[in-house]
Amino acid sequence: MSDAEPEPVDPQDTEALPAVAPQLRELRRRAALTLEAAARAAGLSAAHLSRLETGQRQPSLPLLLALARTYGTTVSELLGETPADRDAIVRAADMEPTRAGGWTYWQAGAQGRGMQALRVHVPHGAQGDIVRVHPGEEWLYVLKGRLRLRLGDATYTLEPGDSAHFDSLTPHRIAAADHLGTDLLFVHTLLQSPATALCLGGAPHSSTMGDPR
Repeated sequence: MSDAEPEPVDPQDTEALPAVAPQLRELRRRAALTLEAAARAAGLSAAHLSRLETGQRQPSLPLLLALARTYGTTVSELLGETPADRDAIVRAADMEPTRAGGWTYWQAGAQGRGMQALRVHVPHGAQGDIVRVHPGEEWLYVLKGRLRLRLGDATYTLEPGDSAHFDSLTPHRIAAADHLGTDLLFVHTLLQSPATALCLGGAPHSSTMGDPR
């Protein structure tokens, strides 16, 4: 198993995610997981997770999603954001952008639900070499730009208006096909506990491949 190292910490990203390192550590301890067990469940090395917990590395959005599933929580909680009431309506004015690993995303759904909805901007060339495998389902809808989606051995180019819905146990990765990046709506299911991952077939893993996702 290998996991790609994210780029060195960008000062702007650090300012946007002031609480992520201690929050990662606190959520892992709350889940009663050792560093090794949590890293294995999220598809990381223990050394990589340790660097994320100490703030030596900046997590990308895919890593935040993997860790949120591992701890049975949301990306918002990983970022230390204050949980909002479960309002059925999310106003555009209330969607604050958050940057992580070069990606930008906006919370587009209520927190604390069984699935999480995000509006995401994927910049060209960011984290396009990371393959993800984990229990759950994902659905995405391209708003702007072209998206390159790799599912197993097949590669697809999605245009604005195209969508994809797939089992997350299928090895997958996404990348912006245009230099200006890609905007999309993204919905994924949340695992409620690390035990759920074991029931669904073991720990997820990631690997690095050279061609675009």
